[in-house]
Amino acid sequence: MKKTLFTQILTVILLLSMSTSMMAQDKWGGMTLYTVRNEMGKDAKATLKEVAELGYKYIEAVDYKDGKFYGMAPKEFKRYMKSLGLKPISVHMGSMTLDNADVLVADVKAAGFKYFIAPVPPMGMFKFDPKTRTLSMEDNIEKLTNILDVISRKAKAAGLEFLYHNHDFEFKEDANGVVPIEYLLEHLDPEFVNFQMDLYWVTKAGADPIAYFQKYPGRFKIWHVKDMDEQGRFAPVGQGTIDFKKILDKAELSGMEYYIVEQDQVFDGMEPMEALKLSKKGLIKFGFN
Repeated sequence: MKKTLFTQILTVILLLSMSTSMMAQDKWGGMTLYTVRNEMGKDAKATLKEVAELGYKYIEAVDYKDGKFYGMAPKEFKRYMKSLGLKPISVHMGSMTLDNADVLVADVKAAGFKYFIAPVPPMGMFKFDPKTRTLSMEDNIEKLTNILDVISRKAKAAGLEFLYHNHDFEFKEDANGVVPIEYLLEHLDPEFVNFQMDLYWVTKAGADPIAYFQKYPGRFKIWHVKDMDEQGRFAPVGQGTIDFKKILDKAELSGMEYYIVEQDQVFDGMEPMEALKLSKKGLIKFGFN
């Protein structure tokens, strides 16, 4: 009788152990907190718990203010992420300047991130027209190149990797006939600067991601993965028209080390968390792992 009871208890322990192990293994893929920015603004810790429960493992942050990430000091943020089984991989630092770069780099390093990312041309070079809702940049690609070069070297010295994130305007010729993204790729040393390719915005620009992988192999360390619906709007992965399977086949050529699910906006009554759930299913469909 005692032996039977012991066997039953042991079986339960083994099943619980296996269940915990499977849960840990099921956590994979990355997402950006920009998708749930409103939720993070209300309750950052509760939102991060929910993201962890969805099964994402790698996190990209976008909120940094007064030396804190979502109201948490760098080391506190790192500890909390670890407690949830989440890993801070990348952070968009839109406030970077030549003057504050040293402080930002130190805080990004302390929070446990690997990649320090310029989400747009920094220091006032990024432009947004509220009337047409179009994005652009100051017509001075040499200035942008110099800024990125200086800040990237500070990041490298701290053991971070520096990336530039694209939108659509970098793929369009400027007034001088220069395609900004190509200028950056050709004039920035890959030892210090590489790129986060946003597959939606590349598609929106009418460019071919694979053509860029072939021309500049190994330069695109992170992908932003989000779909485009038939109206040209942001959509969950697998709910739109982008052929991610074809792109994923060239992951090694691109240099991709991580992929990050993003959906800038949701439509037709969908909630951001629902978009993240659908994107997770889409990732599985296309073979991301």
